Amino acid sequence: MNEVVKKTTGPAQAGSVAPGDASLPDLSRQGAEASLAERARRAARHGQFVLVLQGGGALGAYQVGVYQALHEAGIEPDWVIGTSIGAINAGIIAGNAPEDRLAKLDAFWRKVQQLPSLAALGGIAGVGPAMANWATVTYGISGFFRPNPLAFLGLDVPLAPDGAGYYSTRPLANTLAHLIDFERIKSGPTRLTVGAANVRTSEMRYFDSRDGSIALEHVMASGALPPAFPAIRIDGELYWDGGILSNTPVEAVFDDNPRKNSLVFAVHIWNPNGSEPETIRQVMNRQKDVQYSSRAASHIKRQRQLHRLRHVIAELVQRIPEAERDTPAVRELAAYGCLTRMHVVRLLAPSLDGEDHTKDVDFSAKGIRARREAGYRDTMDALRQMPWEGEVDALEGFVLHELQHGATMVEL
Repeated sequence: MNEVVKKTTGPAQAGSVAPGDASLPDLSRQGAEASLAERARRAARHGQFVLVLQGGGALGAYQVGVYQALHEAGIEPDWVIGTSIGAINAGIIAGNAPEDRLAKLDAFWRKVQQLPSLAALGGIAGVGPAMANWATVTYGISGFFRPNPLAFLGLDVPLAPDGAGYYSTRPLANTLAHLIDFERIKSGPTRLTVGAANVRTSEMRYFDSRDGSIALEHVMASGALPPAFPAIRIDGELYWDGGILSNTPVEAVFDDNPRKNSLVFAVHIWNPNGSEPETIRQVMNRQKDVQYSSRAASHIKRQRQLHRLRHVIAELVQRIPEAERDTPAVRELAAYGCLTRMHVVRLLAPSLDGEDHTKDVDFSAKGIRARREAGYRDTMDALRQMPWEGEVDALEGFVLHELQHGATMVEL
């Protein structure tokens, strides 16, 4: 594998956002390039545009910045795939008209924002942020989840199968019911896929609007992370958060049938790479990153191999004499070949100073804003560089472009 590193033109300048303001930053009017519309048109030549969103609680604010940059560039997804908080963001995107999506995303993140009193607590040097996050764990968030008193009576207290969790997610159901138009998902142009884990069989299930209706319970199931949140029942089966099996749902794109040429933005909010931890706090933080980055590197390696083999098969078939190509046996073998190409742009959310293992419950206005602005800057960098426009090996069906905060790693 050859690696080429290209320097970026530098991150976009963040807009002026008042402290504690969780509104979407208006960055496009401060130095955004007029050529972005042309770049959007050129991106469309690479086939369907797919947006893939990992799960990760409060870390999902990064995804809002990613979508904002794409939206301002005139790039709207043909297909959105998500798990957990990624499924919630994906549902809001697919379940609204393009001109309403940013406002609805903003409304959701305002709804799940920590109370101002916790923001003040979080300002205490050293221990403040952790105390604010633990307060969220203790009391919940009004628009998201609230404690389930029965669950705290003991580990063996009988609870209903779809009520066995430390929190109730009824507040989230009410919030999403007002923000997502599920009729639009059913009939609209944007395909939605959300991943959930079958509690009984431990199998991953991708609910796809192309194959059936997506309703509130499907999005809720994708975010039902145990033991915090109770399972969601769909057609008689219980489902948990898909992140416990596969938190990076890119496999839904790679294994889709029929395959299509695609430009895929895969948004990773857990860091697969990190330094060796030296304290218990660092161990707990790194453990979450390792667990929820969800074997992203091995997924990518496997898919590169598979897509190259498909291209090799297609090339070999062309070298068979035409008379033999038309025989049933050769036609059957040729069906394993495929000349589709997928350009995958992997965006990696940066770590914030002072974050720890509670970062996924950091619903502070400051944390939400910082992660959203990082997503915006990283996506603007990718759009300026357009690494998918470069030359690639004709036998490669999978090309990875990885943004590394200041440089883009292009794997050929």
